[in-house]
Amino acid sequence: MIIKQKGTIDIYGDETKKRIYVNDLIRIICEKYNYGYIETPVFEASELFHRGIGDSTDIVSKETYDFKDRGGRDITLRPEGTAGVCRWFIENKMYGNLTEPVKVYYNEKMYRYDRPQLGRYRELTQFGVEFIGADDVLADIDVIGIAYHTYCLFGLKNVTIKINTLGDDEARKNYKEALLEYLIPYKDSLCNDCKKRLEKNPLRVLDCKIDCDSEILKNAPYTIDYLNDVSLERYNTLKEYLELMDINFVEDPRLVRGLDYYNHVVFEIVADVPVMGNLALGGGGRYNGLIEKLGGPKVPAVGFAMGYDRTIMAMDYSGVNFDLKTNLDVYIMYVSNCEKETASFLTQELRLNGFITETDYLDKSLKGQFKSADRMNAKYLVILNDGDLNEMLVNVKDNLTKEEEKVNINNLVEYLEGHM
Repeated sequence: MIIKQKGTIDIYGDETKKRIYVNDLIRIICEKYNYGYIETPVFEASELFHRGIGDSTDIVSKETYDFKDRGGRDITLRPEGTAGVCRWFIENKMYGNLTEPVKVYYNEKMYRYDRPQLGRYRELTQFGVEFIGADDVLADIDVIGIAYHTYCLFGLKNVTIKINTLGDDEARKNYKEALLEYLIPYKDSLCNDCKKRLEKNPLRVLDCKIDCDSEILKNAPYTIDYLNDVSLERYNTLKEYLELMDINFVEDPRLVRGLDYYNHVVFEIVADVPVMGNLALGGGGRYNGLIEKLGGPKVPAVGFAMGYDRTIMAMDYSGVNFDLKTNLDVYIMYVSNCEKETASFLTQELRLNGFITETDYLDKSLKGQFKSADRMNAKYLVILNDGDLNEMLVNVKDNLTKEEEKVNINNLVEYLEGHM
């Protein structure tokens, strides 16, 4: 027997309905924030992610699905959404007439060869937004706001934005040097991965999952202590706007995020989830240098992404009502071939008029069809018989009250609309 691959899931039934519910909320809030939907290819040139995300990150060094195609090209399955959006922006020369910012959102499959665990898969879904072309703090607030309010709209409790700043290029460089100077004496006490990170990007040491609770990292210098005046003023302005917008936030001086391309604000979204505690569900930040790094002009940008699968799991644990519509509106019943033809026509007609409609496909007896209608929680039964059809009538039964009424077949849609 062939089974699904490790770290993948089959999505069906109520799980599908939950995702439809979440997707609808995502679409609605993104439309209100004026973000357009974008899809990028599921595979790209490996260079895009190796240059963009950074070779020192766990995503690239440990988790990407890399392979050579039949033409000998180095290909990578998409591990995150930002690099692909930036490639699209550059390739289509969106910067050529940038009179307004480019605001897009995606909701796509990603692939990471990570250790499968609760809420984390190797084939995962990620929702994210990218705001390209504005360096103002208002753009940061726009992205943080859509992240915060999306999670609140999902029904999660005590949603909080954890924020920090890496500062501009000068501030980041100064902090990187200070952090490296601090960490070098402790090199032998760090994990093997962090020893390599010291050489490529010391900031990544702060994001280590192995050494995160060590006294070494707890006593490391803070980014805020190495900000220049411009970066500090920007950070203070951001906090003022967050308070003005009534967005619940806390400062986390250890927050650096796991990707190499961030500068200025970085943030994570957390929520209180029963059983799981204070759970990180997504994050983002500003990446003013990434588009230039990928071969485009210097264009500022900011974005965020959420772990879609983990978010749905958190909603489950939090007892969120997904408003799953499991009932059938109408079940059409028949016995004879003439009735069957009418059932076929009415089933299509009612579906095209917005009713969730079903009929029998297995030549069941009338008694069997009643049982099917009950299993599907049908609200109304339309029971056909040749005698009624000769007079253009159908028998409509309320499956809850058991009341029945003869209805002209031409008025059936209007009748059901008035009783649903």
